[in-house]
Amino acid sequence: MTYHPKSDFVAVMIERGFLADCTDYQGLDEALLSGVKTAYIGFDATAKSLHVGSLIQIMMLRWFQKTGHKPITLMGGGTTKVGDPSFRADERPLLSPEDIDANIAGIKKVFSAYLDYGDDATDALMINNAEWLDGLNYLDFLRDIGRHFSINRMLSFESVKSRLDREQSLSFLEFNYMILQAYDFMELHRRYDCVLQMGGSDQWGNIVNGIDLTRRVIDGEVYGLTTHLLTTSDGKKMGKSQAGAVWLNPDMLSPYEFWQFWRNTTDADVGRFLKLYSELPVDECDRLGALEGSEINEAKVRLANEVTTLLHGAEAAAAAEATAREVFEKGGIGDDLPTLTLSADDLGDGISIVQLIVKSGLAGSGKEAKRLIAENGARLDDAPLTNAGLMIDAAALSSPIKLSAGKKRHALVQLG
Repeated sequence: MTYHPKSDFVAVMIERGFLADCTDYQGLDEALLSGVKTAYIGFDATAKSLHVGSLIQIMMLRWFQKTGHKPITLMGGGTTKVGDPSFRADERPLLSPEDIDANIAGIKKVFSAYLDYGDDATDALMINNAEWLDGLNYLDFLRDIGRHFSINRMLSFESVKSRLDREQSLSFLEFNYMILQAYDFMELHRRYDCVLQMGGSDQWGNIVNGIDLTRRVIDGEVYGLTTHLLTTSDGKKMGKSQAGAVWLNPDMLSPYEFWQFWRNTTDADVGRFLKLYSELPVDECDRLGALEGSEINEAKVRLANEVTTLLHGAEAAAAAEATAREVFEKGGIGDDLPTLTLSADDLGDGISIVQLIVKSGLAGSGKEAKRLIAENGARLDDAPLTNAGLMIDAAALSSPIKLSAGKKRHALVQLG
């Protein structure tokens, strides 16, 4: 990256490793120097919470606000009804309007941890694209907007081409998604003078379409900026753990489990993740990322604390660290471990240890739990667990028991 930015925001994006591409570095840079500007990122409401994969986008909006500009979090109340086909092998399941509204209500909770909303010049706005998409007249839309889109060009975008090259079906409904997203950008520019759309590099085609449409229809000067699609150093997609998605809402993933996800970062990713997901100075991120041996583990604790503090607050981060130290260093149980509470009905005459491992989230299936036991990876109250046929009854649960998968993943099981 040889471009030398003048604006604080573009400088942060480059220095901290966010930036993959920009439609016009110099044009965006100069626009940001000329006063408060507005940018947006869209979030489709496909679940009740966003997961860690969306955190890089949220951090971009946070830095945009911290460098003196106005971010918009655009809720995809309208576009979620269609589903983004970008780099997907199949069509998303269609959600009802009630499901979409419930998901938006869940997603909204996270943003206020990172952004300041309000009426001041740099305060964030939360907008739902259903405002303009739900009332569109199909024939008018085709005539006024559809005529600006070339099918040949749309077919050339990698997100569509890859699906067609694999001979996987792409419905006309999904094909419309990129037109709707382009229309969003134009409407946000018209209504809120929004000049920048940001997103992952998989959104490049959609963003470019929005820029072209805005220029053609209302002669607006707008820009696009993308981040790399983040993978861990071992090639895995960011946002998933062994136990499933790493959700941002605390009712879907406890702050302790969130903290633990970051504590388990591989050595090679620590410095990079500190730059992207914390606000520590870049020099400090590089210093911590270069540590080796036992010292890199303390850098991972620092990463976990910084990221958890931003989302859940300093108290939750401190509690998670205290629990982790008690569990790992002292062999104790800890207060904040993920806890499975069984009723007497759940327990019946007894429940197999394999079922308990699955129910507590330490394994995804009975087969996986049995393999964990066979490979000496499971422990019961810190003692090796070797009997996959073990039954746990009420007497065994007279006090909570601790299950462990490997050295880093633990859960409590208790009677309610």
